Amino acid sequence: MKLQSYINNRFCWLVMAAAVSLTACKKDGNPNKLPDVSGGAYAGKIDGYTSSDEVYPNNLIAYWGFEDTKNETKSNTAPNKSVNDTYVADGVRGKALELAAGYVYYTTQFQKFKTDSMKNWSLSAWVKLKNNGSKRTMVFQLARPGVFNGNINFALNTQSYPATNDSTLTIQPTFSTIGGGTQDNLNNVLNRTNLNNWVHIVLTYDFATGVFNNWMNGIKVGNFPNRGTGNNNYKAYEPSELFFGANYNAAGMPVSADVNFAPMTGRIDEVRVFNITLPDAHIKALYNLGVAKK
Repeated sequence: MKLQSYINNRFCWLVMAAAVSLTACKKDGNPNKLPDVSGGAYAGKIDGYTSSDEVYPNNLIAYWGFEDTKNETKSNTAPNKSVNDTYVADGVRGKALELAAGYVYYTTQFQKFKTDSMKNWSLSAWVKLKNNGSKRTMVFQLARPGVFNGNINFALNTQSYPATNDSTLTIQPTFSTIGGGTQDNLNNVLNRTNLNNWVHIVLTYDFATGVFNNWMNGIKVGNFPNRGTGNNNYKAYEPSELFFGANYNAAGMPVSADVNFAPMTGRIDEVRVFNITLPDAHIKALYNLGVAKK
């Protein structure tokens, strides 16, 4: 009997020890005591957003949606002149601006584009246009009166390929520098797309590092991003004006003998200018949201 009692007690002790051991070794699935997250909070969202308007709204310094108006919506600034422009229904979101060898011109100095306000920046735009085999296209220019190169020159090399090529787009934007010159970036490898569809292009600039990136449809495509600092840093010269679809020469207000640009033929929509260098994930989010018409 004593032996049986010993065995029973020994067995109970082993079971209790095993239970304690299992309890001690059990992993805590929430070591940081984070609150529960409901999957419903992300239902219908893209990359955490329900709309492109939610991407860094506090850093958005200019926006054009082209919903029956060419006014910049943050400041309600209207253009001084527009040529061969209309609105079309099939925009990225709602309507879009269509130019038929046309342009839009603002002579107003935008306060948020002044030297002290604009160091880091990002420019996001959707475009729909074809190569023409003869002339470059200036989608957006933050122009300098009387000067050929503006502060920001969002240029596309639509002259590089014949009009029959609808799968290749070359981006070659430039910016003015503190030293009085220009810096550029060029995508001569990752330039394949479908020009029958809307194309999302983003330019980003970081003043501290001098990095100038080009993005196309959520992919970083520029081959020469490291533009240097010091005299190579960006400068927002004043006064400045603004064009969609042209520069001074293409708009018939020549400031030099350059004839490489022609007024734009194509569409523009959802133009956003930020006063920060957008993080990569948020650039991709803007693209994904646009594809979803959000």
